[in-house]
Amino acid sequence: MLLQAIDIGLVLLLTYALLAVVGERRTLWMVRGFVVLMLAAAVAQRWGLSLLSFFLGNLTVGAAVAMAVMLQSEFRRLLEKLGRGQVGELLSRSPDTAPGADNTIDELVDAVRELSQNRTGALLVLETSGTIDERDFSVPGVRLDAEVSKELLQTIFQTSTLLHDGAVFIQGDRVTSAGAILPLSDRQASRQLGTRHRAAMGVTERMANCLCIVVSEETGSISVAERGQLERPIASSRLREILKTKLASPSDREQRVTSLRHLRRQLLSFTGLWRKRR
Repeated sequence: MLLQAIDIGLVLLLTYALLAVVGERRTLWMVRGFVVLMLAAAVAQRWGLSLLSFFLGNLTVGAAVAMAVMLQSEFRRLLEKLGRGQVGELLSRSPDTAPGADNTIDELVDAVRELSQNRTGALLVLETSGTIDERDFSVPGVRLDAEVSKELLQTIFQTSTLLHDGAVFIQGDRVTSAGAILPLSDRQASRQLGTRHRAAMGVTERMANCLCIVVSEETGSISVAERGQLERPIASSRLREILKTKLASPSDREQRVTSLRHLRRQLLSFTGLWRKRR
């Protein structure tokens, strides 16, 4: 019985450590699903459901491989902290203090400001809530999965690069892809609006959980599109206000905490059920 308690405690400890490293709302749901799948496979094996256990076991292995590819940076950070013996620091980190919100906003605003000053055309799609499937774009972009930085965004939109004509897709503090082609709006628009503005209106008409930033190549003006509506021109200070409202809202942080607490309850319920069956 003591050995079982130690086994379960170590599993819960490692799960919490991984969740503390992740800290990003959209990724927490994926980790939560993987943990539930893993526990379901263990319960099926304990109950003697051989076929279901075989299916869930192989599905868990496939999910683990997919997560290892998609969460390379998170796993690397986890292994680095374990290798340095920083277990206490790892476990003491609060999941609701996910890094990047203010820093990402600063990088975005600085990049857009300099692109505007240089009259370099740009189009950025930012995920604000829920999850956006890139397959909903007319043409998905080239996968990057890089941290948001002013230098990266300025480089992508230089006219000498192959990806400058498309849109950059940003999820959280990561540049997910670049060079995406967005659907254009069917609404009548001013002749002063170019293809980037129509694309920003088009994608936000189809997806309510995104925000688009446009920098005009002709005038250098900054515009923001949401739910098919275009606000233009705006100053960089106004852009910062919008991003703080959409990307760093307290409700998102509360949702992350709620998700973690719900996952903890599920883990404890699975654990109690497993021990009862034994």
